[in-house]
Amino acid sequence: MFINKPKFMLIRIPFIFLLLFLIPSPTFSQSLAYKTMLSGIYEKDFPLVYLDQGEILGKSVLLDTREKEEYEVSHIKGARWVGFDTFSMESVRDIPKDQPIVVYCSVGARSQDIGKKLKSAGYKKVYNLYGGIFHWVNEEQPVYKDQKTTNRIHTYNRAWSIWVNKGEKVF
Repeated sequence: MFINKPKFMLIRIPFIFLLLFLIPSPTFSQSLAYKTMLSGIYEKDFPLVYLDQGEILGKSVLLDTREKEEYEVSHIKGARWVGFDTFSMESVRDIPKDQPIVVYCSVGARSQDIGKKLKSAGYKKVYNLYGGIFHWVNEEQPVYKDQKTTNRIHTYNRAWSIWVNKGEKVF
């Protein structure tokens, strides 16, 4: 005998899944939703660098490819602002072509584009920081404003702020 379930029961299971998929948790930066979003952004042939690869991070020039107002809220210590909309090769001409470079932005889309420009210009060792500054902050790595640590992070806009679960969100 077939029993008809109430309409709300048919909606409940997908709704519960959606909530689990979207609601931040302590490990949200490693959630399936976050990883899926990032995999849709990154090109497979552009190298990524991960937080646990300190040997690369420590030897690299860090380039922040976000807009100036994002950088001024906070950035990774020692990062040099080069921007995205205003980026020019002139801003990196002093960096030797064989110097390792790590580019980053909010999650990695803009930085990958700037990284491709650097590679096209002959820079040999260019890496994109996995998850960008959002992942950095979610993994409790420090960010700075005027040489002092801060808990503020520019989340680009309200919609993108769902990917940040640590610190004070600014947009």
